[in-house]
Amino acid sequence: MILRIRSRDGTDRITVPDAAAATIGDLQRLIEARATVPVAAQRLSLDPALLLPAPQPPLLSDPAAPLASLPLANGSFVYLSYPPGARSAQPPAPRALTAAGSFGKKMTMDDLIARQIRVTRQEAPFCSAASFDRDSANAFQLHVSESLAFAVKRAGFLYGRVDAETKEVLVDFIYEPPQQGSSDVVHLMRDADEEARVDAIADGLGMRRVGFVFTQAVGRKASETGEYTLSNSEVVQAAQLQAEGGIPEWVTAVVKLEVGEDGSADVHFEAFQMSEVCVKLFKDGVLETEIQDSDDPRLSKMRKEVIAGGKDTMEVDNDFFLVPVKISDHQGPLSMGFPIENRGIPLPANALRSHMDRAKHLPFVKRISDFHLLLQIAAFLDVKADVPTLAACVGHQAEVPEGYRLLIDALAGQT
Repeated sequence: MILRIRSRDGTDRITVPDAAAATIGDLQRLIEARATVPVAAQRLSLDPALLLPAPQPPLLSDPAAPLASLPLANGSFVYLSYPPGARSAQPPAPRALTAAGSFGKKMTMDDLIARQIRVTRQEAPFCSAASFDRDSANAFQLHVSESLAFAVKRAGFLYGRVDAETKEVLVDFIYEPPQQGSSDVVHLMRDADEEARVDAIADGLGMRRVGFVFTQAVGRKASETGEYTLSNSEVVQAAQLQAEGGIPEWVTAVVKLEVGEDGSADVHFEAFQMSEVCVKLFKDGVLETEIQDSDDPRLSKMRKEVIAGGKDTMEVDNDFFLVPVKISDHQGPLSMGFPIENRGIPLPANALRSHMDRAKHLPFVKRISDFHLLLQIAAFLDVKADVPTLAACVGHQAEVPEGYRLLIDALAGQT
């Protein structure tokens, strides 16, 4: 019987010669011989939750228990975890090699190994946690669940702050750029002028772009080799945007619908960072960015051979690149209520007036303390001077200069 041993370093295939008589202890010794993980360091389970930073599932802890007593068949997955550094690649001893022919520089095996690309797992993220403004996160997931029914992917850029001391990422608003989503891919049709206005608003608020969020559709492509957290195309997109983001604390968030055994469905948020190795592979052109329909979505293809989990390979398990980030929520400084941009529905002509009328009992600066409203107004202001100045009034909850008040009232048709 062939068993697939899945760890955070990839998947090994182990052949069990006499499965009917073999025990868990026999499997552990086979894993030690094939995957170079000592028996004492192994933790085995049939539950993939073993590889996640969550409450640990039941373990296969009795070495005398027969494999025949477990729900295993040819090709079944067994999940393996072990402490960092427990696995050894065990490279061959150095020996002299010469380039083809009788000429060329002599190299040792160590020289060749040093030239190969080593894909190692990153154990800890560069941010301590990611906290989402409740209203912004709720508005995003409500649109996806109620209007899109999780049938297609949706995405947005996360804006907020990074705590200088704790390295916690605080997401205070979500900007949804023009986009076209399918069940497997979301194409961002980015508008440079609109993004400049968004960045100017964030700058005035004392914020910046800190990450990316996307949803996973319920009908996404399945993998024949097992479940997966992110697909190969999602890994490429996340690595590209993290490389563009320019900060080590950049966060990628995933929103998905999880259906329980009783048929109940819950919207679930997860947060990750793409590992430094993953981003470097993208920057160096090693990570394959052209995804074919025939590709296994659970695996990321390489354009040259790499070493992952002590093995030479052209494919790396996507989970190998994910660094889980703790997630929480908070009440941010901005309000929500103005229609959200780029959702395929034209903004009502009276949207600004209706919003201002609903909030007329509040101070003027409170009435405009909504990112999506500020983005609407920003189209009529100078992006380098006026937009950051108006946003700074909101950020500091300061008096709004009369000139801006008159302009906003005029746009709302209240003059």
